[in-house]
Amino acid sequence: MVLARSNNKALVLTGLLIGLIFAELDETVVSTAMPTIIRDLHGLSLYGWVTGVYMLAMTMFMPILGKLADLFGRKRVYLACIALFIGGSIVGGLAVSMPMLLVGRGIQGIGAGGLMPLAMVILGDTYPLEQRAKIQAMIGPVMFLPQLLGPTVGGYIVDHINWHWVFLINIPVGLLAAAIIGVGMREKLGDEKRSIDWAGAFTMMLGLLSLLLAPVLVDNRGLAWSSPWIIGLLALSALMFASLVLIERKAKEPLIPLHLFRNRTVVVLSLFVFVLMLGLMGGISSFPFFAQTVMGLSPTGSGYLNLAFMAGAIPISILIGFLITRVPYRTLFIVSFILPIIGMYLLTQIGVGTTVLYIIVTFVILGVGMGALFGGDNLIVQESVAKEHSGIALSTVQLFQSIGMTIGMSVFGSLLAKNIRTGVMDLSDQLPEGAAESIAKGDIPQGLSADTIGKVHEAFSDAFQNIFAIGLGFAVAAFVIVWFLKKEVLSKKEEEPTGEARVAGEVSA
Repeated sequence: MVLARSNNKALVLTGLLIGLIFAELDETVVSTAMPTIIRDLHGLSLYGWVTGVYMLAMTMFMPILGKLADLFGRKRVYLACIALFIGGSIVGGLAVSMPMLLVGRGIQGIGAGGLMPLAMVILGDTYPLEQRAKIQAMIGPVMFLPQLLGPTVGGYIVDHINWHWVFLINIPVGLLAAAIIGVGMREKLGDEKRSIDWAGAFTMMLGLLSLLLAPVLVDNRGLAWSSPWIIGLLALSALMFASLVLIERKAKEPLIPLHLFRNRTVVVLSLFVFVLMLGLMGGISSFPFFAQTVMGLSPTGSGYLNLAFMAGAIPISILIGFLITRVPYRTLFIVSFILPIIGMYLLTQIGVGTTVLYIIVTFVILGVGMGALFGGDNLIVQESVAKEHSGIALSTVQLFQSIGMTIGMSVFGSLLAKNIRTGVMDLSDQLPEGAAESIAKGDIPQGLSADTIGKVHEAFSDAFQNIFAIGLGFAVAAFVIVWFLKKEVLSKKEEEPTGEARVAGEVSA
């Protein structure tokens, strides 16, 4: 598969950005509208599955769509992903029951599984290395824009139209993105017949489903990690992944080429993003609960604390884009990822008297550290493998990132709930009858004395300090992993003779 040189770069970039932003915006808008949706569809018992089904579908199909793009063309598969996202939006927008809504979210998740990784691959095929480094450096922080706009857009649609348009609004936006990509992107495909590794795809999907369903059930159904159901799912997952290795060794067109795991850069970055997302995102994902319950901020106010994170991430991400073709990327990552350690340590010190200014400073530090990841990881992966494997390589690394985030949010959420319950139950003799159970679920009753509320807040603070201490451990582990990256400058590889002109300034690994 070769991209024609006649691509309209401006149109391709515009179409990709619209597609990415509308997919990310949908997530925050839906989250804002969920209380209204749940009330209308009488689906409180399935509340957690709205996000769970989406994440499961996205994670399972991410590597499959990446491989299909390598086999049959980026443009064709990317447009199919937009079509799936639009189709899921139609089903969700027309939903008259929670099962119908979950079906729509699942279809949306499949489409979303290809939008981000394939957008990065298409940029890699369209722009030379120097330009791509700067563009990709800005895309990561741009994805935080939906976090800023989501609550406002979702609130307006629910208040002034109705919640169905939270989904239906995706139709014109998705069609616009598809039209721009269709006009601006040119792709010439080879004539050779390509086979699909269906056995590998089925085995991998079953393995991922078993792995990711376990934390979803723990989070949404209250099962313990020692439950026979959870142990059985994890055992089935291990069996499926072992079978996948055997299948991929014999496959003509393996879904995930095993030689990728002999690539040091792919292995190190996969492990790095898995550990970082598991600990960092797992730890801070529940912070809005602390901000609202202990600090007394409004839901909107706690959500907008993310602006501090963006303020740190955006300029550093852009800077990394300029430096990554001039400075060894291992050096950039080593320097940058000292900061998440500092940020997580500061979060271990939060308490009842924590101020908004303290949190803003902490989030800025975290954002500055994470800016290197937004500005460099996708580019490094693309430049470490042959172009024909760039789609599946990028999807594989993002798969590990998504798995880490999904498991981390669930495990840390369960651990937080357990710690809060333990702390509150220690105060049960000082609380009115039934109040301890209510507080353990996050609902502090009215009428408690100031002294009692203070003790409850201290129990909450202790629980958060514990999970941030664990997150700090993961941040340190991620920092250690960074040292195993190659000490090389991407642009130096590009200057080596390759024997042929490369359309997108490919660097061979």
